[in-house]
Amino acid sequence: MSDNIAIFAAGCFWGVENNFMDLEGVIGTSVGYTGSNFKDPTYFDVCTGATGHAEAVRVQFDDSIINFEELCNFFFKIHDPTTLNRQGPDSGSQYRSAIFCLSAEQKEIATGVVKKLEQEKIFPSIIVTEICDASQYYLAEDYHQKYIKKNNLQSCGG
Repeated sequence: MSDNIAIFAAGCFWGVENNFMDLEGVIGTSVGYTGSNFKDPTYFDVCTGATGHAEAVRVQFDDSIINFEELCNFFFKIHDPTTLNRQGPDSGSQYRSAIFCLSAEQKEIATGVVKKLEQEKIFPSIIVTEICDASQYYLAEDYHQKYIKKNNLQSCGG
């Protein structure tokens, strides 16, 4: 059900997935590509930046434990939403900050979270996170799934 799915983009999907997968109430994650009409992208297609996709994480959650608003607040704690098309050393539109909303309610909640963060001046610059309707989500190749855990890494850097 779309009520229990959220899709976030915040740079390299390995680290974003790793952050979400251990969050209480999250029952499943996957990494993939979304945000474009380009059909059946591969990692190499998306890496060029030419497809328009973002590296994204699909989060399945138990809303009796954690709700969408709490997921959005967590999302803003794990990346810098003020850098356009960049997270750390990664740059390009595929690394943009975005929330891909699966319903009007999700869009309203995400917009409210951003508005509150800006009113509270949590970040030194304006939040550039896209809040948009979800488009087709393509599952990334198997070797990308749970990459950090499978490779016994602490983070994307090693």
